[in-house]
Amino acid sequence: MVEQRIFFGKGHIRLEGLYAPASSTLGAVISHPHPLMGGEMGSPLVEILTESLSACGISTLRFNFRGVGESVGTFDEGRGEQDDVVAALSFLEEQGIREILPAGYSFGAWVTAGVLSRRNLLPAIFVSPPINLLHFDFLALRGRVGLIICGDQDQFCPLDRIKIVAAELSCRLDIIPDADHFFLSREQDLAACINAFAMQFQPQTG
Repeated sequence: MVEQRIFFGKGHIRLEGLYAPASSTLGAVISHPHPLMGGEMGSPLVEILTESLSACGISTLRFNFRGVGESVGTFDEGRGEQDDVVAALSFLEEQGIREILPAGYSFGAWVTAGVLSRRNLLPAIFVSPPINLLHFDFLALRGRVGLIICGDQDQFCPLDRIKIVAAELSCRLDIIPDADHFFLSREQDLAACINAFAMQFQPQTG
């Protein structure tokens, strides 16, 4: 995987990203955890998402939300960050990507959830969605989420509740044993879950 440092966005918002093109019409936008808690596109689990999806022949774009790294702007409590995801989706579309798989970890999953109805996208990947901290409109997410991954010790995504959510969404749920919100020492298990899900799309070369 060879990533290119890019900048994208319109108007006064200029976002920093890393783009790894692949020879297919399938791409992924990966969103990072909470900016005020150190989240950025270089976060370890964002790297795992990126590498796992790229290994499946999918073009990847991970980026810094506004106010992070060299992305201009300031933290906007999720509102502006949704626009950042939309800008990332638009960038991939401008590269000729015809199908986009959205993916987000923690806060990034929550922000991604807010934009799923704004584009015709593939079912999303949520890693450790913090359902105990942030409000998810699960009714609006039916049919829009393909995979949820969390650890059975996740303090922000309790096991009993996420099982109910996954059933309501009719999506795949992968529970990683002995893992908390950060998947320490369980990174390979996380990568395997992402890979197994993404391989089903079998991107067409073009």
